[in-house]
Order: sequence, then C-alpha cells, then structure tokens
Amino acid sequence: MSFDIYEPILKKWFDEWQKRARAAGAIVKMAHSRGDVFVHESSYIAAVFSPKRRVALDMIDEFVEDFKAGAPIWKYDLKEGSRIYAAERSTPITGSGLLGGES
Repeated sequence: MSFDIYEPILKKWFDEWQKRARAAGAIVKMAHSRGDVFVHESSYIAAVFSPKRRVALDMIDEFVEDFKAGAPIWKYDLKEGSRIYAAERSTPITGSGLLGGES
C-alpha cells in the first residue's frame, strides 16, 4: 500500500484529540506512514496513556474509529509499479468532495 497525508488537516484533527485527552487526564500518541508500505510493515500505531485503565481503553477505541473516519490520509494499492486509489476501502471526510458546476 501507499499513503498520502494532508498535514494541515491532520494536525488540526490531532490537536483536538490532544485537548480531549488532556481534559480526561490522558495523553494520545500516534504515527502513520507516508509513501509506500510493504507487506509485513506497519503503517499505523496509536496509544493512549492514562493512570486510569478505563479512560485509556475507552479513548483508544474512540480515537481509532475517529481516525478511520476523519483523518486526511488517502490509501493506494501498489500494483505493477502503479499507485491505484483504494476507493472501495476509503471513507469520505465529512464536508469533503469534488466541487462541480452546472453542466
């Protein structure tokens, strides 16, 4: 697979999660690959640190689901030297889409 990341939106999204975590007495960390990621390589890791187990478990679940739905990261399959957008495994970001005019 291969990934493109739009950092300005990702930073804003992650900053909101940092605020949420601080309010709950927790810390959120994550890393995501950009570019090509080959078989048996990891593309993503996330963690929540909290002195309260329940806070960490609940927050990591919410974080990962929100990441899948709202992080501006686009996936591509690598096939025969080409990057092919993985549309069937992608989730549109709320408020995004192509701008179109009248035909």
